[in-house]
Amino acid sequence: MIKIGVNGAGGRMGKTLIQACAENENVQLGAAFEISSSDSIGADAGELAGLGKVGVVTNSDLAKHHADFDVLIDFTIPTCTMQSLQQCRTYGKSMVIGTTGLNDQQKQTLLEASKDIAILLAPNMSVGVNVCLKLLQMAAATLGDDYDVEIIEAHHRHKVDAPSGTALRMGEVVAETLGRNLKDCAVYGRQGHIGERDKNTIGFETIRAGDIVGDHTVMFSGIGERIEITHKASSRMTFANGAMRAAVWVSAKENGLYDMQDVLEFREN
Repeated sequence: MIKIGVNGAGGRMGKTLIQACAENENVQLGAAFEISSSDSIGADAGELAGLGKVGVVTNSDLAKHHADFDVLIDFTIPTCTMQSLQQCRTYGKSMVIGTTGLNDQQKQTLLEASKDIAILLAPNMSVGVNVCLKLLQMAAATLGDDYDVEIIEAHHRHKVDAPSGTALRMGEVVAETLGRNLKDCAVYGRQGHIGERDKNTIGFETIRAGDIVGDHTVMFSGIGERIEITHKASSRMTFANGAMRAAVWVSAKENGLYDMQDVLEFREN
């Protein structure tokens, strides 16, 4: 049985992860963490998630409770994730990271840490989204440069980063397949007299409204036809269930940096 630690246990995603732990026969909740100023400190993690008491008290001291979990699942913010990474590296604990908005330096730190521990980093743990990433690779390889690519994403009003990590990953997959660098070809929104579209660009449009869990559409537009690959999430549980699957998978690895494409065996040999 894999023992799971949940970071950000008092947040929306943290509570969903705790619920997913309770529903998965291959894992059990071993620890729950929050920042020291959180109102959730001292509360039973099960009660936070609406499950009733499970005997795991939410605390802020990962170092003190490192023996209570095998894999830490972290869907928080970059600064918190990097602090937890340091502790997990020290105590030899694997991590599943769904945090978005990581900068290049933080990603490099993750890569360095992966020499010592196993890390699974994915902006979206949904199995469906990762199937979409594979479909995008196939579509881009087949359609080539003759089709304009636009990515539209929508999330709830509380999401702080834009475009979403999933949208950016979708853009990276398309760009890499077409032999482009997303940093050079991405266009984030358009306004005013912008002139004719550069055929090599990949456009991003962002919507933030209400309680939208997560919608992503990648549009390949040619002359006379349009192909759209869309994923719509109606519950955070799809991400949480994917994270549990990832945690079980990464627990068998000694070190290395992985993503959900590895878990789903989508990598080409």
